Amino acid sequence: MAGDTHPIAVCDYEGSHYRTDFWTGREFEDQAERIALRHLLPPGGHRLVEIGAGFGRLADLYAPFDQVILLDYSRSLLREAQERLGDDPRITYVAANVYEMPLSSEAVDTAVMVRVAHHLADLPRALREIRRVLSGGGVLVMEYANKRHLKAIFRYVMGRQPWSPFDHEPYEFATLNFDFHPAWMEARLREVGFHIERQRAVSHFRVGWLKRRIPGSTLARVDGWLQRPGARLKLAPSIFVRARCPGPLPSAWPQAFFRCPHCGAEPLPPDEAGVTCPSCDRIWPLRDGIYDFKTPA
Repeated sequence: MAGDTHPIAVCDYEGSHYRTDFWTGREFEDQAERIALRHLLPPGGHRLVEIGAGFGRLADLYAPFDQVILLDYSRSLLREAQERLGDDPRITYVAANVYEMPLSSEAVDTAVMVRVAHHLADLPRALREIRRVLSGGGVLVMEYANKRHLKAIFRYVMGRQPWSPFDHEPYEFATLNFDFHPAWMEARLREVGFHIERQRAVSHFRVGWLKRRIPGSTLARVDGWLQRPGARLKLAPSIFVRARCPGPLPSAWPQAFFRCPHCGAEPLPPDEAGVTCPSCDRIWPLRDGIYDFKTPA
């Protein structure tokens, strides 16, 4: 088996109505996150992977990249992404687990992970895997749920919540839903070799009564003004981080970028059936345009 072998629970959105049930009424959050990403994403690159891409909400931001890999554990959400984005030859759809990504080492120069970290029971292991697939000089842009946000501090001081927002350990407030302290997160990124370049504090106005009274676009615009200075205090519910791997970017990129998640053989080229591993004889099928690394054929 490749890498760490102990099983970890995975949050699975298969068959959910995530796009309509969650994102309806969240115009402010969507626009505020887009502002942050426009400031943190590299101006372009060769190959980008979005981890937890879901229905492709953010895919339009990746137009400057030569190749885009949309990776998610949910095949049904990836099918929604296909329907939304159409037949774009730059995009590859991959159903896989973030802890065992089917991408060869140093396969991408940019990785994006938004609204995923809070579902990860073993975030250090996921960060190690992301670091593995990023090339030298590669960039990770990620978001995490901030444990030490202003509302949590207020509730704690007023005695309305038992857990401390100042304690550095992650807090699981519901099954597979975690909040993280900024100091803990920064330490984990540095442990695996990332250099933190920039941060932005996002969604300062994530308050129901405020969103009902002020248009989401207006709130997002003001939030955008606050994101960079707010990163010093980190009192917003979401923190976006841009971190870089040491070393130079490659001068050339191999066309084959798949890896067998079972045995770790790499790099593997796709074929008509999907991706065939010559080391362990597994066939990871191509089903309706989605490379399925959850269930071998």
